Amino acid sequence: MGNLFRRLLAAIGRGLARIFNVGISLKWVALLLVIVGAGTYFWTYNSMLDTVGGKDDFEEAMRYIEIKDLLDEHFIEPVDRKTMGQNAAAAMVSGLRDDWSYFMTEDEFRTYQLSAANDYADIGMSIVKDEAVGGFQVIALYAGSPAATAGVASGMVITAVDGQNVANYSTDQVRTLIRSKLNTQFVLEISNGQNYITVDCTNTNLGAVSYRMEKTEAGYIQITNFEAGSGQAAVDAIESLLNQGAVALVLDLRNNSGGLTEEVAILLDYLLPGGRLFSEVDKNGDEIVTNSDTMSLQMPMCVLINRGTYREAELCAAVLKEWNWATLIGEPTIGNTRTQETLELSDGSAIHLSTRSYLTSNGVDISQNGGVIPDAIVYNSDESATGTTEGTTGGEDGTASISNDDQLMFALRTLS
Repeated sequence: MGNLFRRLLAAIGRGLARIFNVGISLKWVALLLVIVGAGTYFWTYNSMLDTVGGKDDFEEAMRYIEIKDLLDEHFIEPVDRKTMGQNAAAAMVSGLRDDWSYFMTEDEFRTYQLSAANDYADIGMSIVKDEAVGGFQVIALYAGSPAATAGVASGMVITAVDGQNVANYSTDQVRTLIRSKLNTQFVLEISNGQNYITVDCTNTNLGAVSYRMEKTEAGYIQITNFEAGSGQAAVDAIESLLNQGAVALVLDLRNNSGGLTEEVAILLDYLLPGGRLFSEVDKNGDEIVTNSDTMSLQMPMCVLINRGTYREAELCAAVLKEWNWATLIGEPTIGNTRTQETLELSDGSAIHLSTRSYLTSNGVDISQNGGVIPDAIVYNSDESATGTTEGTTGGEDGTASISNDDQLMFALRTLS
């Protein structure tokens, strides 16, 4: 082997001698090879460091590869590389300990994009986390929705979706998971296997805004989200109610999961006079301020909120309260008022990340304050009655006296 190496060095030396027309000894050839080899190594190493973002990131990447290789080699069952990568990405985001930041697979991200444009709603139910059972309680259903048709009822606790346990999921993660099942048949596990319900989910177009006149001559507007088109739809609903003779308004933001800042701005700009409405602030303190014009709508107004009122819906309620433009009625919200940005990754997956906080007109960070507190705290004894007054007779005090929606009844009495 030693003779072979010396012959190789000699051959390289003769080649270099012919090129440069000089004699080169074997030791200088060996030294040159060492220098070139070392330079190549360090250039390659530094290029790799630059590619991954530095030494620390490179070491993190190498640790992931080492763990992956050990799992491939030693784990007792076959390892799905794609699933392992997705789980690793999800764990990185969940490690931030922010309830509203999460990872989405490619399929989940496509579904998220469709739902954000209001091409369709979800399966027609609202859910909240139930820590006691380790699942998600159904607190509201929309008539005629896939969930209602399948037999899902208020009070049921969903513990798995198509066999996927959701005990450690956030509410947003469960919504995303359910949305990823749209246009398919899938199974909801209720209360840890006590019941199984198959949901036949088709493209159901459930509008974000519905409205009606109450017997008190108050207009009732329910806004289920602030996704694309909802702001103008809410304004159109108010205009229609005013034309019908409404003398007061009830804005129902209960179980509103939020949506787009622009849609909230459309509604608030219509309702409020000129001035600062709200702002978004990032980690560096830079603000994006939204203002309204001088036109406004001045009339008695109540806003209904509960623990399912999220993000832009919380902001809407808080701003109306700060301006003393409406009386807030219902339950305290949870303070989910971080602005999330969806960042697509190179493989088509994405991360939904909290990047800004909402500040009210007076610069209050709702999230740091722990939510929005109503002017009047009222709880519904029957969650399934939320938003229902149709078919009631009205009472001597001018309210829909038969409705079990205690929060709405309180609002109508307040406005009367």
